[in-house]
Amino acid sequence: MSSAREEILGRIHAATRDVPESEKADDVAVTRSYRQRHEASRDELVELFAERVADYRATVHHVRRASVADVVAEVCEARGATRMVAPADLPTEWRPSDGVEVIADENLSHEQLDGIDGVITGCAVGIAETGTIVLDGGPRQGRRAISLLPDYHLCLVEADQVVGGMPEAVSVLVDGVRSAGRPVTFISGPSATSDIELDRVEGVHGPRTLEVLIVGADPRTTAS
Repeated sequence: MSSAREEILGRIHAATRDVPESEKADDVAVTRSYRQRHEASRDELVELFAERVADYRATVHHVRRASVADVVAEVCEARGATRMVAPADLPTEWRPSDGVEVIADENLSHEQLDGIDGVITGCAVGIAETGTIVLDGGPRQGRRAISLLPDYHLCLVEADQVVGGMPEAVSVLVDGVRSAGRPVTFISGPSATSDIELDRVEGVHGPRTLEVLIVGADPRTTAS
């Protein structure tokens, strides 16, 4: 491992040996000719996001704001989830209306998290082109462990959090990363991997089941 590291750093040094020590990265302009903003309408972006998320074997629901608590209760009941962990700042209107115990995360141990049915979180941004949900440990998301250890992740995405592509998502995330050093987690469907024979195994590196509620969108449902 050490020799590989030294070889890589050596190649970098050799490739940049003609760069003056006084030169800074910002001194050289970088041409960014790629598309930085999606031209689709908000409704089109939300619909594309829902379609791409469902392609990853997740279940997607479009939910009116006034119905969030009832729908959260319904989907938890359908999954048999009676104990759900949530970040302490999860909004009251996002908490299940009945039949589900919501446990606020106050540095629960890994063993405690592993014994809970699932987790309810918000997100930082949703990317329509890739069907990706991004968590950065900001408001309504909690620490990274709570979205990795429970087997079921119920994620609420505000319709106005959906952006077109990765450049727009990075612009949303960059301040939190630079100022607060937030860890960023990209989620594209349930956790899954494949062995050498390409047999798909889910739930290896995170939740086996991902369910997404798009809040403030049209009340229709797309299931995987």
